[in-house]
Amino acid sequence: MLTHVVTYAPEEAVHDAAIEDINKEAFGPGRFARAAYRIREGGPHDRSLSFVALIGEHVVGSVRLTPITIGVAAAMLLGPLAVRPAWKKQGIGAALMRTSMDATRLAGHRLVILVGDEPYYAPFGFRAISGHQIEMPAPVDPARFLACEFTPRALENVHGRVRHAAMSEG
Repeated sequence: MLTHVVTYAPEEAVHDAAIEDINKEAFGPGRFARAAYRIREGGPHDRSLSFVALIGEHVVGSVRLTPITIGVAAAMLLGPLAVRPAWKKQGIGAALMRTSMDATRLAGHRLVILVGDEPYYAPFGFRAISGHQIEMPAPVDPARFLACEFTPRALENVHGRVRHAAMSEG
């Protein structure tokens, strides 16, 4: 049972070091080779849609959203989502997901993709998208390639290479 008060706030630059520590703890050095990380290297994430879980001033969890294009279609890439081990299984990750997804929907985005476990992300509207003509910059297990459509058929006719929105299509 959660005994500390957890607050959720938009990410700020002051949180960067703690978030890096959390991601290092959660994903290790292998995180730099992952397809999603390669996309995130292309430019900044959207701090207005990225959130931290705080206990006092201590960051115990984080979720980030990054603007991307899939071919010519605009979308968002969710991740990483991570919670410090001592605070897992207390609903913090789910609260971060709800907070970020609500903010993303309210900001008018139509589509969010991620690489993750469908049983965890399905309650937030994600489903497997294997079979679509979407190319990640590195191999991805098709069963873990997920999308959430905020508007009906947002994924329809979306195809091409996933890139950070700051990268040119060239």
